[in-house]
Amino acid sequence: MDAQGRGRADDIDPADQWVLNPNTGEYELRLSPSAPQSSQSAVPGPRRSATRRAGAPARGRTATPVAPEAPGREVPPPRRRRGAPPEPLPGRRGRRPVKKKGKAKKVLLWTGGTMAFVLVAAAGAAYLYIEHLNGNITSVADDGASTGGFQKDKAINILLIGTDKRTGSGNEGYGDSGSVGHADTTILLHVSKDRTNATALSIPRDLIVDIPDCPTTREDGTKEIIKGSTGVRFNTSLGQDDRTPSCTMRTVTELTGITPDNFMVADFNAVKTLTTAVGGVDVCLGKDINDPDSHLNLKKGMQHISGENALAFVRTRHAVGFGGDLSRITLQQNFLSALMRKLKSNDTLSSPSKMIKLAEAGTKALTVDAQLDSINKLKDLGLELGKLNVKNLTFTTVPVVDNPAEKVKATVVLNDASAPQVFDMIKNDVSFTAVKTQKKKEAAAVAARLKGTKA
Repeated sequence: MDAQGRGRADDIDPADQWVLNPNTGEYELRLSPSAPQSSQSAVPGPRRSATRRAGAPARGRTATPVAPEAPGREVPPPRRRRGAPPEPLPGRRGRRPVKKKGKAKKVLLWTGGTMAFVLVAAAGAAYLYIEHLNGNITSVADDGASTGGFQKDKAINILLIGTDKRTGSGNEGYGDSGSVGHADTTILLHVSKDRTNATALSIPRDLIVDIPDCPTTREDGTKEIIKGSTGVRFNTSLGQDDRTPSCTMRTVTELTGITPDNFMVADFNAVKTLTTAVGGVDVCLGKDINDPDSHLNLKKGMQHISGENALAFVRTRHAVGFGGDLSRITLQQNFLSALMRKLKSNDTLSSPSKMIKLAEAGTKALTVDAQLDSINKLKDLGLELGKLNVKNLTFTTVPVVDNPAEKVKATVVLNDASAPQVFDMIKNDVSFTAVKTQKKKEAAAVAARLKGTKA
């Protein structure tokens, strides 16, 4: 085969195309760069000695450049093995081959990106929902009547006020449809400093009290002092003469010597919406109740109530006890105890839908003081109250006696013999639960001694 067929070297002698490499001692074929090889040509590779000299480059690596050729001759780069990657051009750094991402890595990247998007979206949705709940909250000034708000390292006193204002769908049928919203049901909730126990003190609406002068901030920001009243029913501390919840606070302080930290006002709708949100509560009745005034008709035994039935239950008085407000207080306490148990139950706490319904119902139905005017502040209070074991919650009522000034008994007055002791126990953070437990032990011991004596 001639030079034309071997290397397309035109008139160059084939013998001149084999060059000795002094570093390897081998002859290597050197072709002109302008004479490309055909892919079909079978050009023999360089001859190799039996053993590679010490210091020579390993196989597969670029050989050390040979000595310059005679003038006019170009030395082409060494021939590379078939399938080997091309050598980098002089003066340029070689690129590393681009590795293709594996399918698993692509899936991880896609999933991670999606998760990041979901988290950002969820955070945004949570923020918007919190803002929505904040927009639900109605707050009014405490006018300096409170302590300035509850503190985490102290006992907590929250004034819970249920008004008889008939606003809301279906509420006009309950009694006095034109009520301005009196303090119909009032409870001072005391939670101990260590959060191990609590006392719910009911204040009768028909208790005769003195209402002090009440500095009041109006909705338009103007301020005025509403004159106090002597010897009037407690429920007129709210609504009457345009009195606000801060005036009820001052009246409670005047009566008990205890200054509330915060207040919450609930209307008829709060009872209906809160019980519906938790799926209803269970109450136990000692006898059948059929009260045409409250529209309640329930049989004796355990009953499940919510919505309208729950409101009728707390409004009932003519069909229980002596038919007065004191008899109704017992029902209200039973209802609140059942509601608190349901709020603390796993059935409620583990249900996102119920928690959302509760958040909606609570923020819409309650009016709070300005110290509790955001969902975060209400959450902090809720976390403190949530530490309480409801088994250690004691319901009691301000000790009262019939008003001696009345021939037809309609109101009550403070029992001066026992009421001060109850107020002092709350002020001094004494557990009513512990006192009751101790009294039971003492009674049992007395009974055991009497039984032994008779034997």
